[in-house]
Amino acid sequence: MLQSARRPDGQEPVADVAATMASLGRRARAAARRLATSSSSARNAALQAGAAAIRASAADILAANALDVADAQARGTKGAFIDRLVLDPGRLEAVAQGVEEIAALADPVGRRLAEWTQPNGLRFERVATPLGVVGVIFESRPNVTADAGALCVKAGNATILRCGSESLRSSGAIAAALRRGLAQAGLPEDAIQLVPTADRAAVGAMLAGLDGAVDVIVPRGGKSLVERVQSEARVPVFAHLEGLCHVFVHAAADLEMAKAIVLNAKLRRTGVCGSAETLLVDRACAATHLAPLVTALLDAGCEVRGDGPTRAVDPRVVAASEEDWRTEYLDAILAVRVVDGLDGAIDHIETYGSHHTDSIVTQDEAAAERFLAEVDSAIVLHNASTQFADGGEFGFGAEIGIATGRMHARGPVGVEQLTSFKYRVHGTGQTRS
Repeated sequence: MLQSARRPDGQEPVADVAATMASLGRRARAAARRLATSSSSARNAALQAGAAAIRASAADILAANALDVADAQARGTKGAFIDRLVLDPGRLEAVAQGVEEIAALADPVGRRLAEWTQPNGLRFERVATPLGVVGVIFESRPNVTADAGALCVKAGNATILRCGSESLRSSGAIAAALRRGLAQAGLPEDAIQLVPTADRAAVGAMLAGLDGAVDVIVPRGGKSLVERVQSEARVPVFAHLEGLCHVFVHAAADLEMAKAIVLNAKLRRTGVCGSAETLLVDRACAATHLAPLVTALLDAGCEVRGDGPTRAVDPRVVAASEEDWRTEYLDAILAVRVVDGLDGAIDHIETYGSHHTDSIVTQDEAAAERFLAEVDSAIVLHNASTQFADGGEFGFGAEIGIATGRMHARGPVGVEQLTSFKYRVHGTGQTRS
């Protein structure tokens, strides 16, 4: 039996993690059955009420977050990690607005995906249905509580949320607000449940499926978390291991456009998975494009780790090692390499990339089309920043994560990706011979 786990916020420990997790699973499954047959208007009302509850509880949520941040800083946590953890009035308002935006999306449940009639007169429909119970395991971003909870409810799913110890207070306060919204709309509060312990054994219980209660797991966090989930999960996983994102500046790139895209892709927010980690510059334009790009990055406060040609343009460039081409920095550091044209760029991305998000900057439409066709990543862009790797930017309202696998969901996982389907077959008395 799993032993008790003390909560990091000083409250009483969870006496029996195994029993607690089993209870969460049973309650989530029961809530999922009710939510799957609920009306779109009821689910939307729950989300609107949840957004209002977040605003009404702003002081409590921010106070809880301040305690989480103080604890993280006392432990010597890095700046990028702290940035992901911090909530302020503006960010919290964005969280509430995000829930409202999800409520305003078209209902993904009940969509008729296909319809046809067989020669024997049987009429077939393929119709979108909820997945069931979605387990979300995440680390420092308390806004994931609202994004994941709202997306799951919109798609008719129950969710069990397991945050990291560093955001337990913040996430708990947000989850409580969303649960009040569910109750106000007459839907089961247990459609959104937050694991009340930071004990790692709770993660193991979720990965084992909670006796069949969990239908899919979505991890959002660092490499070690995702590796554990992918290696131990006994249920399907929507995930990406790393965001090793590239920008390739092709020979036919407009220099000013390339500068703007590269700076934004790297420095807009360095701690997000869509942040560029490697810049590839076509050897055919290196004489005109490499130095201005490198100088712009260095002057903006970005450390550049480069190959020989890159080091030659500025003494501030640090020598890149083999490991740099495989590193997700999540910081103001960028690896830069000169490659031999489109083939060299595609080969580099295939060798070192993580199939997350990659961009080409070029005015050559044929080169762009080839890059978009041959780079096997979940998201490929032409003349745009990799920081658009975000469900909100796709028009999904929000995302529960980005998946780089090839089964079911790929790219931003929004409400449509949180549904499955079933076949409805209509007959007039047909029997099979």
